[in-house]
Amino acid sequence: MKRAHGQMSESLLLGAMLAMAGGFFDAYTYLCRGKVFANAQTGNIVLFGANIAEGNWLRAAEYFLPILAFALGVVAAEIVKRRYKKRQSDINIHWRQIVVLVEIVLLIAAAFLPQTLNTTVNIMISFICAMQVESFRKVRGSAFATTMCTGNLRSGTEQLVIWAQTGDRNAIRKTRNYYAIILFFILGGAIGALTTARIGEKALLLTCIPLSLVFAVMFVEEEHTLEAEETAGKER
Repeated sequence: MKRAHGQMSESLLLGAMLAMAGGFFDAYTYLCRGKVFANAQTGNIVLFGANIAEGNWLRAAEYFLPILAFALGVVAAEIVKRRYKKRQSDINIHWRQIVVLVEIVLLIAAAFLPQTLNTTVNIMISFICAMQVESFRKVRGSAFATTMCTGNLRSGTEQLVIWAQTGDRNAIRKTRNYYAIILFFILGGAIGALTTARIGEKALLLTCIPLSLVFAVMFVEEEHTLEAEETAGKER
């Protein structure tokens, strides 16, 4: 085993904290903000189509706007990346930290909006989730998502099969990472459901805790691990 170095933005710790926030977002918007999914837009797209078929145009719009906001969030994350990536040494902050700061500010604002503005909140959280999933796309060199689980489940199970067939230790390491992210997503969803039931709209403020940790930890340049091998080709 040799000590490996990886950039902190791809660390398992950051992935776990982001996944916890992602799980919380989905539980919060579904239970507290009109049964809309803020993270993965597949459910919203299906419900958008179903409401169009039934002629429920206003309800269809409630699902379409988060979809549009998600697309705009991807655009926003790319703009931040292109504008600040080359200036990181000058401003002493990683471009991904700027994304996290934007998330925190928008979440604080959304937590204080009343139920009459649920559509606005869902738009804001969909925008936030898109920025997050576009900015944080790897854990220790492997592609993953922090705001949805389908891809992580597929990839983790695939690596498990590879390990079972070949005994590849790198495959079982990736399996552990993928399933760890899924477990933290579930934990975030459970916390979101419990706290939303007790304190309502302002439960969203709790997501600022893991996101603040992500922001702070990223001041550390590298993650040091004892993995035998890290996947090459990481992108800063």
